[in-house]
Amino acid sequence: MYKGQTVSLTLIDNGFAEIQFDNQGESVNKFNQQTLADLREAVDTLKGQSGIRGLLVSSAKPVFVVGADITEFKDMFNATKEAFIAGAQTVNGLFSEIEDLPYPSVAAINGFALGGGFEICLACDSRVISSKAAVGLPETGLGIIPGWGGTVRLPRLVGYSTAVHWVASGEQQRPKAALAAGAVDAIAEPEQLREVSLGLLAELASGQRDYQARRTQMTSALSMSDAELQATATGFRSAILGKVGNHYPAPLKAVELISAAAHLGRDDAIKMENEAFYEISQTPQARAMVGLFLSDQYIVKQAKNRSRALADKLPEIKTAGVIGAGIMGGGIAYQNAIRGYSVVMKDINQPALDLGIQEANKLLAKGVKRGKLTEEKAGQILSLIKPSLEDADVAPCNILVEAVVELESVKKMVLPAVEALLDDSAVITSNTSTISINRLAESLKRPENFCGMHFFNPVHAMPLVEIIRGENTSDATIAAVCAYALGLGKKPIVVNDCPGFLVNRVLFAMLFGLEIMISEGVDFQQVDKVMEGWGLPMGPAYLMDVIGIDTINHCYPVMINGLPERFKKTADLWPTEAIFQAERLGQKNGLGYYSYELNEKGKPSKAVDENVIKMFADLYGESKMVDADEIVDRLMIAMAMEMVHCLEEGIVASPAEADMALIYGVGFPAFRGGVCRWMDEIGLQEVCDRGDRYAHISELYRPTEKLRAMAAKGETLY
Repeated sequence: MYKGQTVSLTLIDNGFAEIQFDNQGESVNKFNQQTLADLREAVDTLKGQSGIRGLLVSSAKPVFVVGADITEFKDMFNATKEAFIAGAQTVNGLFSEIEDLPYPSVAAINGFALGGGFEICLACDSRVISSKAAVGLPETGLGIIPGWGGTVRLPRLVGYSTAVHWVASGEQQRPKAALAAGAVDAIAEPEQLREVSLGLLAELASGQRDYQARRTQMTSALSMSDAELQATATGFRSAILGKVGNHYPAPLKAVELISAAAHLGRDDAIKMENEAFYEISQTPQARAMVGLFLSDQYIVKQAKNRSRALADKLPEIKTAGVIGAGIMGGGIAYQNAIRGYSVVMKDINQPALDLGIQEANKLLAKGVKRGKLTEEKAGQILSLIKPSLEDADVAPCNILVEAVVELESVKKMVLPAVEALLDDSAVITSNTSTISINRLAESLKRPENFCGMHFFNPVHAMPLVEIIRGENTSDATIAAVCAYALGLGKKPIVVNDCPGFLVNRVLFAMLFGLEIMISEGVDFQQVDKVMEGWGLPMGPAYLMDVIGIDTINHCYPVMINGLPERFKKTADLWPTEAIFQAERLGQKNGLGYYSYELNEKGKPSKAVDENVIKMFADLYGESKMVDADEIVDRLMIAMAMEMVHCLEEGIVASPAEADMALIYGVGFPAFRGGVCRWMDEIGLQEVCDRGDRYAHISELYRPTEKLRAMAAKGETLY
């Protein structure tokens, strides 16, 4: 009856019609403008037909509909309020027309039905889900709320509490959970999904099942008293604030909206949703989190494009190698094994190998305990790791990660020795956080096959891998390591060699800002509290304790010697040096800026240590409190200016990659969107003004001339 680029309408058996999503040229179905236009044509055609007894809504692809096309969000967010709401009303009107058809409808859900994909299913009278599928409304993860009727239809189908939990959390729901909640009416094996869905449609069309009663329920108000509604909503608000604080307004807006619309009929409730959808779309959090989603896609695409461009020159990775065991080496070996790679973990000491295997075993045991792995599967994964003291065992590896102690002299001994064992085409990488890749490459005969591969600790949990290109690194090597990092389930970002590379260089600018403030007498505990309140996962002093005070002290000279024009000491003895000299190493020996004891879960719990307070009072005078805005500026502007230098020097290729590196490498707050997006949000002129305010203290704060020029023209980094 109708066939568009993304949607078809077909008359099938028993007087039934079928609307089928099949986005030509795409691997998945999305709700973009073309899909919505095609769906409009299909529904108009359907409504013009007589003799139709029922409608099946299905997908020709392995997934149903993964949601809206997020690449179109920018234009939508930039629209006027009138245009934005008109667009939302158009889609909602289309879905309501499906819901109001004079015959029943059934959605056959295969694969993922998320966001708008689930919302159109909710507009059908019944839903059958494949046993391999999942449904959900993940919009709060993008800083927004469902805008095509999800906040209206879901609570009327599954009840207020379940709907609020699903919408506020954004969690995907597997078939059994969806059935238990009443969100779907049946579960079918994938090969039986169509048959079961048509069977259910036949029962509805013949009157064996009453769909009109559910329609009344779906278009009416919720049957809850005001007192019950208020009490439940208050509980949800408290839980959300306790979990994510007030930095993420979308979950709170969802609770507020579903509560306010509870006593309205469908159409009035949808109008309220339209208004709330517009309001939340205009928040900086929405701009940041949608931006992060797009940037994530961008960095993965960049890595894949590099690999595809040189696919014929890249070796197939059969066996990977890790040189240097211990906790870090064990973590890298585990990540290889969990992703299906055979890996040789080589060390010169048996105790180090034992520690590496213990680390991998511990992580696998956690997976078993959480029900993600069976004991048998964990054993199979562990068997992929071959611990070895023998050089010969490394020879078959065609990609290798050197993860020995962070000393240039040691790495320069290990790397050429390893190179001599390997095939001429093998790729060698160094897991270093500070040592120049160019200098390490001097020790190799084949520097074109060498680059940095900086994993972040703990390896299994941190998504980022910095791939550091040296002067002689070939494109094929970068492409191979990008493909390998993707295979490990990591987010690879390619950067050029420089002191600290990208993440640590920018992070250390913030830490230098902290050192300067403490040496002026500022209370480090106040700094930590303010920055945690601003959104950092941990304050900078606490972060140094977690990283290790010895590690920080080891890295500082790299920055001071490598970038002396900005990284300068402003006191004879910096706070972290004093901490280190007092043999306080942070969490690793229970004494750092804070003191630590293991809590009931066996994790270190920090406490104020008066010895540190006294030490700093003796060195820098009694501690003083300063304005919270000054604390934020003196740490964030230092980071921001160093990131600007990295962009201008070509250390990192784009603001998107720069921001994702901090998000994935150090847990920079997602709702801020990264340092570059934060600068765009407050305005580059404001960034320059704040930098000038503190430039007399340190060159770390001084804006570049290019940044000043961009600010004067009203430009942005993105």
